[in-house]
Amino acid sequence: MAIPGYDSSNVAEFTLEHAGARVAVVAGVVPDEFGLEKSGREPPVDALADPVELVGLEELKAVEAVRIALVYDPSKLPPGASPTDVAVAVDGEDGWDPLESTVDLEETTVTATLNDRPPGSTVVAGYDDSDDGGEVQ
Repeated sequence: MAIPGYDSSNVAEFTLEHAGARVAVVAGVVPDEFGLEKSGREPPVDALADPVELVGLEELKAVEAVRIALVYDPSKLPPGASPTDVAVAVDGEDGWDPLESTVDLEETTVTATLNDRPPGSTVVAGYDDSDDGGEVQ
């Protein structure tokens, strides 16, 4: 999974196939413990997939980019919802916060690219009907 603007030889990639999750990282130090696993956390009401845990996130050093891609189930969208109102959401201190995301309708994936660590280690694909980047329910 390429990260635009970065040489692919500098990107560490991790996949959790059964959860439909991928993460790519460009960092000075990517520890062996870093990776993905299914989360035991309760998903938000508007979740379109099961939550995934970014393991060892705090051990990343000199982070330049993190790209998170999640498969979602479009049949879980509320009636009348736009299929583009999907975001990667992070379980932060104040609840599930949507990240600026891009939706691929054909692949039914949602991707967020950050220039630093996400503000939490649990992520989920969720329905986000806010125009101002509000909270995923």
